[in-house]
Amino acid sequence: MSNSAKAGDAERRRAFAALLKGKRRDKDLSITELAKIAGIAKSNLARLEAGEGNPSLETLWTLSKALDINVRDLIDPASQSTRFSRVEPDYEARAEDADFRVKLLSTCPIGSVRDIYRAVFQPGKLKISEAHSRGIIEHVIVVSGSARIGPLEKVETLGPGDYFSYSGNQAHVYEALEPYTTAIIIMEGT
Repeated sequence: MSNSAKAGDAERRRAFAALLKGKRRDKDLSITELAKIAGIAKSNLARLEAGEGNPSLETLWTLSKALDINVRDLIDPASQSTRFSRVEPDYEARAEDADFRVKLLSTCPIGSVRDIYRAVFQPGKLKISEAHSRGIIEHVIVVSGSARIGPLEKVETLGPGDYFSYSGNQAHVYEALEPYTTAIIIMEGT
């Protein structure tokens, strides 16, 4: 693992530790009380809150149930105007007893509606989409090929498995870099 990857991993552990501690304090629970409710060792919970461990997927579900919150609030609580994720894992939750990993790409706000599209596009002509109505968020996952996608001021190059989301209320582009580039586009709105 490179030094920058190690630094990023340490930063994610610190951020998770602060988040977990904050959620526990929001419920006015001590470490001992939360460990008892969740059925996990107090020492393991203390290590997580100190930023010294990576919780398994099972631990995340157990803690979310004990704290009476959605597991997504522990996996990825950040709300950003744009999100970009490479297929390489920057943070994933892993199961304890199987080769099973998840990475939360996006949450759907309560009361929202999502439409899902498959897009196939070719190199050559740039597709410029005008701004959609207010409140529309576009989520794009490239399935095959590669493309330059995003708001005009923040275009990203995506390859297979990469994810990008951005506000659809601004002009944005789709430019295939390879023939038959395929992407899943999810339009979210309220």
